Amino acid sequence: MYPPEIRARVRALHLSGWSIAEAARSVGLPYTTVRHWCRDRPESRQQASALRCFRCRPGVDNPTDPGAYAYLLGLYLGDGHLVTTARIPVLRVYCTTSWPGLIDACETAMRAVLANSVQRVRKQGCVAVQSYGLHWPCLLPQHGPGKKHERPIVLAGWQREIVAARPGDFARGLFHSDGCRVANRVTVRGRGYVYPRYLFSNESADIMGLCQWALGLLGVAWRMNRPNSLSVARRDAVAVLDRHVGPKS
Repeated sequence: MYPPEIRARVRALHLSGWSIAEAARSVGLPYTTVRHWCRDRPESRQQASALRCFRCRPGVDNPTDPGAYAYLLGLYLGDGHLVTTARIPVLRVYCTTSWPGLIDACETAMRAVLANSVQRVRKQGCVAVQSYGLHWPCLLPQHGPGKKHERPIVLAGWQREIVAARPGDFARGLFHSDGCRVANRVTVRGRGYVYPRYLFSNESADIMGLCQWALGLLGVAWRMNRPNSLSVARRDAVAVLDRHVGPKS
């Protein structure tokens, strides 16, 4: 009988992407034993997922990669959906096919936060980047029935602490989902000017407020150009967002 911490270590390695053979060699155990722990037992994946959930691990209060979590949270609040009615919850973030770099960044963030496996499901004009995991609801407590703008969206205290420490990553997730960087063209006294600006639009007043809060933490000036749209146009403010957000790729 092997100690439970050895089993937990092997399952965590396998969950993080190691093969059965690699995990077995790392602890000096037979391949068949490690395979039994990681694959043959139906609960092994569930327990391994719990080991990666920073909300469920004893003595762990923060994610291993807080920047990845803040970024994924921004993506989720913009174009994400967490289905909890299925046997295993599934997180989906819908990304346009025009920005393959965004699709890659979304998958990377999911894997850094919790996911062992990520699928890309092609739909008309977009790709659903999705991951099944029992512990996604622990990490995204904003999930619920109905559209986000029809229900309150309030960050938990521990989420606010993460965002306050990494507001640039959070803003990047929001702008990569429901925002854009555009070239604004104006004419003043018959002379044309072109300057960059950022736009963020969302029907949820709560999510808009979170975006405004993050921009305030970054020292970025903004204004509401429409009831559901925010604009960042001052040269110094755009320069700050260029460092933290940048155009989609």
